[in-house]
Amino acid sequence: MEKKPFVTKSQVEEIVKTYPTPFHLYDEKGIRENAKKVKEAFAWNPGFREYFAVKATPNPYILKILQEYDMGCDCSSYTELMLAKSCGFDGKHIMFSSNDTPAEEFAYADELGAIINLDDFTHIDFLEETIGHIPETISCRYNPGGVFELSNGIMDNPGDSKYGMTKDQLIEAFKILKDKGAKHFGVHAFLASNTVTNEYYPKLAGELFELIVELKEKTGCDIRFVNLSGGVGIPYTPDKEPNDIAVIGEGVHKKFDEILVPAGLGDVSIYTEMGRFMLGPYGCLVTKAIHEKHIYKEYIGVDACAANLMRPAIYGAYHHITVLGKENAPCDHVYDVTGSLCENCDKFAVDRKLPEIDMGDYLVIHDTGAHGFSMGYNYNGRLRSAELLLKEDGSVKMIRRAETPEDYFATFDCFDDIRITK
Repeated sequence: MEKKPFVTKSQVEEIVKTYPTPFHLYDEKGIRENAKKVKEAFAWNPGFREYFAVKATPNPYILKILQEYDMGCDCSSYTELMLAKSCGFDGKHIMFSSNDTPAEEFAYADELGAIINLDDFTHIDFLEETIGHIPETISCRYNPGGVFELSNGIMDNPGDSKYGMTKDQLIEAFKILKDKGAKHFGVHAFLASNTVTNEYYPKLAGELFELIVELKEKTGCDIRFVNLSGGVGIPYTPDKEPNDIAVIGEGVHKKFDEILVPAGLGDVSIYTEMGRFMLGPYGCLVTKAIHEKHIYKEYIGVDACAANLMRPAIYGAYHHITVLGKENAPCDHVYDVTGSLCENCDKFAVDRKLPEIDMGDYLVIHDTGAHGFSMGYNYNGRLRSAELLLKEDGSVKMIRRAETPEDYFATFDCFDDIRITK
């Protein structure tokens, strides 16, 4: 099975007349269609809401699209909260899930009326001291410890994670928070990352549903929502089948009816905070081949680098590559596709079978719509690229301009004796 880009060679050739490579490109049609599918998959739950993980793609134009589908923002920092506020999200549509949280961030989240999701038992007193009260609606993050395993071999290790509270801490936290004035409660957990299986959310939901039944019995708290967090992944490699959100939603529905409805908790709302599933496949990095090198291996140098997409460099993550205009050509060449950073890990692909690449060819690096641009950086003085939106009518809109040297040097302005000039 081959991954097909959502943009064609002719479209890219037209785009680069205005916006030079490299750039991140997002597919508005794909984003909207996926948002509708997510809403439909959980329509059985009247209170359902997706709180998009802002860290995945922190762009106001993207957030405003999702806002049209009544989605909210999952924020984890002061600036992400600022972004959500600036886009017009009210407090009910902002989930603040942070860890090792500075006091000013808790204060700002409370000022916005955001739902605060406490990561640790000790944060109860810290929050109260910071804002002078405990909010009426509060959430707590749960960590079951041990190893989380699915039948298809996917594993993760919550016991080695810095996030969340133990069950005993969670029970005690609910009691204390209730005594301090909290009236409505939620539970949150994240147990596995980028799962490409329809099994993950239903299994997680089952564990959390059983947990809140126990919490209800032992604390008497009014539990209003369960946040399944993220973890629903995408198939980065072309040999995997994508998750089916309709099947996932129905799997959660089944657990809901089996566990919560008999316990008198049939009015609990389901929240999610997906990033990768919401945006990953609907973004790509478009770059141009500018050099070739023939030594002990064959190299293709492109005008993007790990500063534009760092996942392959730091994780060894696979991102599929399409050479535009050569989609049907045989993949009979083996290349390392590299960027220009002074780091040997600055490679988008290693020993990748691709069609013969000529200088000037455009390469689409797939699945960069989440954790792509957002993880960019300025090592070697490299500048982050533009972000473009391929609109439903085929036109292109710049939704973030490319950085300039002036941006890079702007923070030196405090030094009167130094002026950077061209």
